[in-house]
Amino acid sequence: MTSARPIAHAAQNPDGSWRNPHDLAAHLSDVGDKAAKFAARFGMDLARLAGLWHDLGKYRPKFQNYIRHASGFERENAHIEGMEHRVEHSAAGALHAMDTLGELQGRLLAYLIAGHHAGLPDWNGGPASLYQRMDNARREGHLDEVLAAAPPNHILDANGLKPSTRPKGKAQELHLWLRMLFSCLVDADFLDTEAYMEPDRATLRAGYPSIGELLDRFTDHMARLRGDAPATAVNAVRDRVLTQCIERAREDRGNCLFSLTVPTGGGKTLASLAFALNHAKAHGKQRVIYVIPYLSIIEQTAGVFRQVFGEEVVIEHHSHLDPDKEDRSSRLAAENWDAPIIVTTNVQFFESLHAARTSRCRKLHNIVDSVVILDEAQLLPPEWLDPCLAAIRALATHYGVTFVLCTATQPAFRPREVNSNRFAGLSDVRELMQGGPHVEAPEALYEALKRVRVHWPTTLAPQDWDTVAQRIANHPQALIIVNRKNHARALAEKLPGALYLTTNLCGAHRAERIDEIRLRLAANRERAQAGLPVCSLHVVSTQLIEAGVDVDFPVVFRSLAGLDAIAQAAGRCNREGRLERGEVQVFVPPEPAPPGLLLKAEQATRELLALDAEPALSPEMFDRFSRLLLAKVNTCDKANICRLLTPGNKLEFRFREAADKFRLIDNEGLPVIVRWGESPALIDRLDAGKIDRRLLRKLQRYTVNVHPDCLRRLLDQGDVRETLPGLYVQANDLIYDETFGFLGCEQGASLFAAQDLVI
Repeated sequence: MTSARPIAHAAQNPDGSWRNPHDLAAHLSDVGDKAAKFAARFGMDLARLAGLWHDLGKYRPKFQNYIRHASGFERENAHIEGMEHRVEHSAAGALHAMDTLGELQGRLLAYLIAGHHAGLPDWNGGPASLYQRMDNARREGHLDEVLAAAPPNHILDANGLKPSTRPKGKAQELHLWLRMLFSCLVDADFLDTEAYMEPDRATLRAGYPSIGELLDRFTDHMARLRGDAPATAVNAVRDRVLTQCIERAREDRGNCLFSLTVPTGGGKTLASLAFALNHAKAHGKQRVIYVIPYLSIIEQTAGVFRQVFGEEVVIEHHSHLDPDKEDRSSRLAAENWDAPIIVTTNVQFFESLHAARTSRCRKLHNIVDSVVILDEAQLLPPEWLDPCLAAIRALATHYGVTFVLCTATQPAFRPREVNSNRFAGLSDVRELMQGGPHVEAPEALYEALKRVRVHWPTTLAPQDWDTVAQRIANHPQALIIVNRKNHARALAEKLPGALYLTTNLCGAHRAERIDEIRLRLAANRERAQAGLPVCSLHVVSTQLIEAGVDVDFPVVFRSLAGLDAIAQAAGRCNREGRLERGEVQVFVPPEPAPPGLLLKAEQATRELLALDAEPALSPEMFDRFSRLLLAKVNTCDKANICRLLTPGNKLEFRFREAADKFRLIDNEGLPVIVRWGESPALIDRLDAGKIDRRLLRKLQRYTVNVHPDCLRRLLDQGDVRETLPGLYVQANDLIYDETFGFLGCEQGASLFAAQDLVI
């Protein structure tokens, strides 16, 4: 088969025959149409031009020779001299945009076109910068070669299209607008290429139920749940919260910022979902995106949603997802978030909004016209608040996104002065539990759901672990939450039979242990109902159990910490209101929290205790605590991300530098695959060279993060081996323990590893 017309791609059929090549002009037109459709709300004309011109460089004779030779299609007719490397094909379209549209619009499009494979570039600063690439391509005559090949006029001049779209927002919001257009381009390019290269794969991307259908499923599920729920005071409050969320969703206009302030155990997860679905149906939103801080609860939340909607609707997007829970459709939906229900993480959501790579930016246009629920909003890192809240403001103002800040301990995000600097924060946030017919104010909920008695320390002098252990031993069932992993180990060793829960356990091990805790709690409830004494159950954990892990203990001990953490700990006590009052005991450990944000939070609580010996777990007190904590943070933009992404008059963005620096968590650790559960068999497959994406995804559930200094020591000792470059595996069976997990590095400085906040 021969083809004189320029081609974009070439592929073989399953029987080895060559299918008709992908016509280049058709590819450019189709990508332009798709990109324009995706950008209908914010830049249809510019997206169309980006699609029409993104692969203009493929008209170069050098590229046409390359694709025929590299693919094997017409290899015998290709001039193969110098074809050992890929041929630059994105710079010519970027040059054409600058020549055709002028310095302003042309340069904006050039970022998108030049970056559609390699990612959004910086303007200057090395050979990969946009300026350097354009300069090289101009000198080497890339665009001249394209024009000499005479592409169709409807491609080159876009049928006379003159873009009239103006950028969305202010100068500091321009980067997000460009990322949205970039997302439209790269998703359109991926989808059109996939339709040619893998048509069977492309057919899996359709057929999701509508928001209206999902709302019907949710309504039916909640009717069954309400019918089966016992008539308790806690369930009555949950019902009021749910009803008010549904009614407020119908009343209020779209494109807004909301907060949902409900005490732990008040039914926030399903109530926020009820608001989101009703709001989406009433205001034409396309999907619901549920954003969660912790790995320890993301699978739990996704599991709840699957019970409501079915397996095929809910897409989890995080790096530790068990491949056994995936199918081909869900993997595809995670690439571009085109499913109606997405469950993801703070790291994935906010880092994507500041990303440069195509794979991370591809999904962004599907955030437009959605409802985003930020679960446990107080856990947004204070040192990154400025860029995170700026993104929220821009999405709500310009892209039709409704946000719900969902938490029991609502942070103080109001605009104000902080340390003589202006904190832009969020304004006009409307509380769903304020002024409604079912709940007049969040304070009323806190009073109605008061299920615990908090015992604050009478002195802030530290207690030793023997004293703390003696206090705990007086209670047959207790959850103990501490600030350091070495504290958890020290205390667990003094409590015979205690269950230990930290990120020293790999993810699969932690999930199994949480299941064991729930089963033993349920068995003890049955024993108590039968009039039998309960079995001893002491669980010693770090903070990972606090945010959303549904366990219910009669007694909780909590190391002195931030007031928000103490409130979250209290949410694991008498959660279902089976007791008149649960007991929360706050104690002062032998040493304070580790330096950094945890220590600052503890210090803020100490300041509150100096003013009030028994601070209430109330919205007013959480607001005071949040303001104290924010005042202790030196900056709310520790890498100057907002400055890097505000281009000035010359549109000199620093996309890649900002993306490299924007990391919601400081991940100093490196993952080590441990030998536990199913992992030894998986490691054998790894050692045998049977490596694929599915295997690596499964192995992620069996990793722990290890500090580089410790890892070097373990490698030198032979306790860990590097099986592939950058891939480390436990070599000594003695360094992973069934009770305490990874024993190779007994460090107390970190509360939870980066693997807990999903990447």
